[in-house]
Amino acid sequence: MAAVALVGTLDTKGADFAFLSQRLRAGGADVIVVDAGTGEPDGLRPDIDGDTVAAAAGTSRAQLRATGDRGHAVTAMGRGAAGVVRDLVARGQAGGVLAAGGSGGSSIAAQVFAALPIGLPKLLVSTMGSGDVSPYVGAKDVFVLYSVTDVAGLNRISRLVLGNAAAAMAGMVTVQTQPVPGTDDRPLIAASMFGVTTPAVETAKERLTELGYEVLVFHATGAGGRALEGLADEGLVDGVLDLTTTELADDLVGGVLSAGPSRLTAAGAAGLPQVIAPGALDMVNFGPPDTVPERFSGRLFFEHNPTVTLMRTTAEEMAELGARVGRKAAGAAGPTEVFWPDRGVSALDADGQPFRDAGADEACRVAVERELKGAGRVLHRMDANVNDPVFATAMADRLHQMITEGS
Repeated sequence: MAAVALVGTLDTKGADFAFLSQRLRAGGADVIVVDAGTGEPDGLRPDIDGDTVAAAAGTSRAQLRATGDRGHAVTAMGRGAAGVVRDLVARGQAGGVLAAGGSGGSSIAAQVFAALPIGLPKLLVSTMGSGDVSPYVGAKDVFVLYSVTDVAGLNRISRLVLGNAAAAMAGMVTVQTQPVPGTDDRPLIAASMFGVTTPAVETAKERLTELGYEVLVFHATGAGGRALEGLADEGLVDGVLDLTTTELADDLVGGVLSAGPSRLTAAGAAGLPQVIAPGALDMVNFGPPDTVPERFSGRLFFEHNPTVTLMRTTAEEMAELGARVGRKAAGAAGPTEVFWPDRGVSALDADGQPFRDAGADEACRVAVERELKGAGRVLHRMDANVNDPVFATAMADRLHQMITEGS
C-alpha cells in the first residue's frame, strides 16, 4: 500500500502534524512527512525536510528567510512541495495527500493538489474551509474539511477534526488498493453543458454512447470548464465535444462563471480531436438581480431563477467572442472543427425567445469564420438551433469520425 504524503509547515504546526501522523498510522496507513516550513521543525522529524523542498523550488530556506517576504516564501515552498509530492506519486510511493493549515498552509496545499492526478485522494483541513474554497480546490477533486479552531496546537476540538481527517485519508488510501467494480475502458469524451444547451448535449451523449464512448459532462459554471480543460491537458480524454462555450462570455464581459482566458485551449494544445459550438454565447451570468453591476443598467436581462440572472450579449461582444473562438480553434494542433447553428445558440436564442438576436449572432459567426478561413479551416453552418437533434447528432458523428479516422 502506498503511503500518505503528509504536507505542512512543521516549524509552526509540529504538534498538529505529529498527531495526524500518529492517527494515520493507527488507521493502517504508512506516512511520508513533507516539511514545507521555512523554519526548523518543532516536535516532528520530517521524512523530506524543508531544505529539500526549497531546493525543488530552486531556492533555499535561508534565502527565503532572508527576504522576509512571507508571501514569496509560501509560494516558493508550495512550488517545491508540489514537485516533491508529484515525484512521490509518480514513483508509486504516495497514494494520497493530507495537508492542514491556515491561509498560508492552504495555499501551499493548493499548489500540491494542482500538480496531482484526478482520482488520487487529496484532503485539506483548513481554517479557510467555511468560505470560498475555490482557490484551494481549483479543478481537482479535493476534500476540504473546516478546522473549526485554528490549526495551531491541539485541543479537544482539533483532536476530533484532525482525527476524522486522518481516519478518512487512511480509509481512502486503503480502499484505493482494492479493485474498483465496473471499471470502464471505453474511450472518453468530455462535453460541456449548460441548462440552455442541455437537450443538445443529451442528444449528443446518447449518440456517442451508441458509438461506444463514455461521455463525461461538465457544467459550464467556471469550475466545470476548468475541470474539462484540466482533463484535456492531462490527456485523460480521447476527444472533446465543446458544445457550450458560454464561460468565454463571462470572461469577456465580467460575469460570475468565467473559467478564465485559457478556456478552450487545452484540447487544442494537446492535439485532441474536438468539435466546438457557440453554445450559450448569447448570455453572461450574474447572481440575483440586485447583484448585477450598475454599469449594465439598461441591458436585456432574463431571470433564469431567483439566484441566476442572465444578460444578453451585444453584437459587439458577440463579434469579439467569435474572434476568440475562431482564433483558438484555428490555432489547435489537432483535428478541430466548429459547428454553427443559424437558428440560435441557446434555448433562449431560439425563434420567439427573449434572447433571439439574429444580428448579434451573425456578428459572432462572421468573426469565427474570418479566423477559421485565415487558418484554412471550415465553419459548418446548419439551419438549426443549437438544441435541435440534427445539430447535436452532426457534431457527435463528426467527432467520432475525427477520432476513428484521425482527421
